[in-house]
Amino acid sequence: LAPTIDRVSRISRPVIWLLSRSTDLVVRLLGGDPDAQREQITDEELRELVGSHETLGEEERRILEDVFEAGDRQLREVMVPRTDVDFLDASTPVSKAAQEALSRPHSRYPVIRGSSDDVLGFVHVRDLLDPQLANRPVRVGELSRKGLTLPWTRPILAALTDMRREGIHLAMVADEYGGTAGIVTMEDLVEELVGDIRDEYDVDEAETTRNPRGEIEVDGLLNLDDFEDETGVELAEGPYETVAGFLMARLGRIPAAGDRVDLEGHSITVLVVDGRRVSRVRVETSPDAGPPEPHEQGDAPVGAAHRRTPGATADGPQVTG
Repeated sequence: LAPTIDRVSRISRPVIWLLSRSTDLVVRLLGGDPDAQREQITDEELRELVGSHETLGEEERRILEDVFEAGDRQLREVMVPRTDVDFLDASTPVSKAAQEALSRPHSRYPVIRGSSDDVLGFVHVRDLLDPQLANRPVRVGELSRKGLTLPWTRPILAALTDMRREGIHLAMVADEYGGTAGIVTMEDLVEELVGDIRDEYDVDEAETTRNPRGEIEVDGLLNLDDFEDETGVELAEGPYETVAGFLMARLGRIPAAGDRVDLEGHSITVLVVDGRRVSRVRVETSPDAGPPEPHEQGDAPVGAAHRRTPGATADGPQVTG
């Protein structure tokens, strides 16, 4: 198919050039400037066009809105954080790494050299299961493929273009200090545009649950936009991306199970903590709760009451690779 397209392109190029020049001539005869740039349309005007277009279905509108939002979002908002990543060390024998890979639901693993900040690349699970490597003293580092590292401020759409151009399905995400902040996959980025993509290898994530009392339980790693979509509660922006980060900033310390932060009209209670990470929270309506008073970053806010709530649990540290 590609050779055919190339031939058509070469044959049609002179015709396209002739049509372009003749069009420029007509524009000049009419007093116009063929070199003038077309009037650009703003994001807001484009959103209004989409909203008023009667032939677009609900699904098409949703996808276009997701594309608009993705243009404003960065990798740090959608990446899998380092604490949730399963790494494989380069020195690990392939036989052992294959056993570990079979017990996990991933197809690709970042390969590190001692530290998660020293990433060599990635390895595909099919490489680990290659029968030709059976009973051979091969280590994971020898199978490592070249990876791609992107800054966590990279816009989602730009990152998607980067990964498609490089033909890579998994990229490392680096923070402002050059350390590993997490990873992002092609599937993660596509899901930001078209919604959740499920397959037989996906594990069930902690879903949002609601009870008759109006309480909502959500994942502590939800970013602020998704948290607002799920609960209707808008959290103040700050030096954090997730509801867990918001709670840490408000409390001025690592949250513990049972901690509660009161907001205007709502409260957020920490239900489950995995190691030092808030993994589950509950949102309740509390009409009598007033807004928290202003406070310095790092200080426990006056309006953030620290209470212990029955049913909250603290799990042990999570080991990831």
